[in-house]
Amino acid sequence: MKKIQLLIGLAVLLFSVGCKDMLKPEIENNLDLESTYNNATYAQGLLLNGYARIPTNSWSFNDVATDDAVSNDRNNAYLKIATGQWTAINNPLSQWTNSRAAIQYLNLFFSVTDQVKWAVEPNINRMFNDRMKGEGYALRAMFNYYLLQAHAGKGNNGQLLGVPVVLQPEGQDADFNKPRATFDATMEQIYRDLDMAEQLLPTDFEDIASDAQVPAKYSGVGKDNYNRVFGYYFRGRVTARIAKAIRAKASLLAASPAFNPSTLAKWEKAANDAAAVINLRGGLVNLTANDIKWYDKDAGIDGLASGVNPSEILWRSDVGNSNDLERNNFPPTLFGSGRINPTQNLVNAFPMANGYPIADANSGFSASSPYDNRDPRLKLYILVNGGTAGTAGSAINTTLNGPTNDALNKVETSTRTGYYMRKLLRQDVNLNPSSTTNQKHYNPRIRYTEIYLSYAEAANEAWGPLNGGTNAYSAYDVIKAIRRRAGVGTNNNDAYLESIKSDQVKMRELIRTERRLELCFEGFRFWDLRRWNASLNEVAQGASITGTTFTPINVENRVYQPYMIYGPVPYSEILKYNNLIQNAGW
Repeated sequence: MKKIQLLIGLAVLLFSVGCKDMLKPEIENNLDLESTYNNATYAQGLLLNGYARIPTNSWSFNDVATDDAVSNDRNNAYLKIATGQWTAINNPLSQWTNSRAAIQYLNLFFSVTDQVKWAVEPNINRMFNDRMKGEGYALRAMFNYYLLQAHAGKGNNGQLLGVPVVLQPEGQDADFNKPRATFDATMEQIYRDLDMAEQLLPTDFEDIASDAQVPAKYSGVGKDNYNRVFGYYFRGRVTARIAKAIRAKASLLAASPAFNPSTLAKWEKAANDAAAVINLRGGLVNLTANDIKWYDKDAGIDGLASGVNPSEILWRSDVGNSNDLERNNFPPTLFGSGRINPTQNLVNAFPMANGYPIADANSGFSASSPYDNRDPRLKLYILVNGGTAGTAGSAINTTLNGPTNDALNKVETSTRTGYYMRKLLRQDVNLNPSSTTNQKHYNPRIRYTEIYLSYAEAANEAWGPLNGGTNAYSAYDVIKAIRRRAGVGTNNNDAYLESIKSDQVKMRELIRTERRLELCFEGFRFWDLRRWNASLNEVAQGASITGTTFTPINVENRVYQPYMIYGPVPYSEILKYNNLIQNAGW
């Protein structure tokens, strides 16, 4: 008996020691910030956390919260906010946690980077430090932009507020009860960070060919060492070109009606900031038909080398093999769930191929064959009744009481509008369980078309349709080039555009429509409507099709209040910090 008790006692002792060893983290897994000084990988990890949190690394499809789309997924978060469930507690559009966490990591990086041993040789150490600080400044500016987009607004006193500007890492003893800076003060910090980024970063990460090309501030390091820090190996990370594009995005937001009641100078700045990006590309050149299907094999996605961008893409995520987009959005007969259903509202926004809106008497639109002779982007981006999809080019029937599960409201995964999303999807993906295939995809973080359209919008407001200020092209020039690329108005010199080219109001409407079409399903429409102070409550419509009869149907009401032009600060933050002011109405 004593022997048994002794064995049990030894087991208990060994187990207790083992538990302590199991539960006590190893010292090397609990690095403090000072450990980064001699651990460049750890220091760089703080910076890379910012890249991992970029919102456009994945698709949001917040189009479902607008007049562009609905979803057949009744649990879709954007469907819920569009139909009356948007609150300061339930906000799928919030960037408060993600972007503020990214800024915290970037501020931690800034607090250590000057002490980190990036390289043994001092000049190379300086180059690494400069480059990564430049990336950090651009990323911090970008996350502050996303915070403004989601949370800027007016308090009950009518003052336009931004977000707390945080430039130092916040430790456990930090004062978290910080007030929101004004909108303009937050914008100024964004611009300051982008100024620093552009000073520290090259236009692009590319190898140079000779020592003579080394910038004067790094004189003496030689081309090989310069390429080691600033060469092609780092493609995909933030550059001065990308920093300029972030500036163009931010200044357009600042110039928009919801944030700028009357200041012409802000529109001029937005136009010139976009022009700075366009000019780096050589102006309005190299716009090709493949640009409008950048996600497809025809645009060369399968042959993209590491870090190389197609002509349409300014900045993108990594390329990966998957079929998730197709699995979620192919129609049921192609083994998909048909989740994103474009609306009749969006379909009606596509003009005829001759460039005229379908409501115009000169358009030639036929109500009995509404998809014929339309803007080529319509059938490229939206799967209409009779359109083809999938590896076999199968015809899809979305009629009322149609013969397959693709028909209107036939089963849970059927379309609710009579349409399925086609854009972004690789038609060479096969979801048949007997022969499933993946294909290459990536997410565009910034497309050149976005910058072109930003310029057109701002230039039209600043100088009118035909004047480019000090730039060599006008809003009219940009819109003509974009429509020509799409195959619109090519047979009649785009007569509709020519008829309105001197009318600022009609040009504004056309620019907004082109933005809606070119950027559909990419997460722009919700933010655009709000920054324009436009209506959020357009009823989402569809089409009930029987033979050649196309009957509009109301699919889903939108239930927004006027104050929702601005998003809320999370209610949990308002409860914790009395210095935070909530946007009016929330």
